[in-house]
Amino acid sequence: MRDEQFDVSVTIESEPIGSLLTVTGTVQAASLLLDKWPDESRGPKYRSALKAQMDAMEQRRAVGTARRAFTAAAREASVFVSEGQPSR
Repeated sequence: MRDEQFDVSVTIESEPIGSLLTVTGTVQAASLLLDKWPDESRGPKYRSALKAQMDAMEQRRAVGTARRAFTAAAREASVFVSEGQPSR
């Protein structure tokens, strides 16, 4: 598996509440989804995002698709803040 970097970073609110975290790649996103995601927000978009991260790390899905799925899950969980500048 490879850590694929997002073309545009995603900023979410993390613990403690009010702290911001910039997510830049698939490994970081998958780790957050598995270990830090609110239990009550583990619905269909969460599951789709987790699968998308794994597929992108195995190069079965485009990294942009994984980023969009992560963003959708963050919106659903009400932790999404913004999408940032293109990663370099």
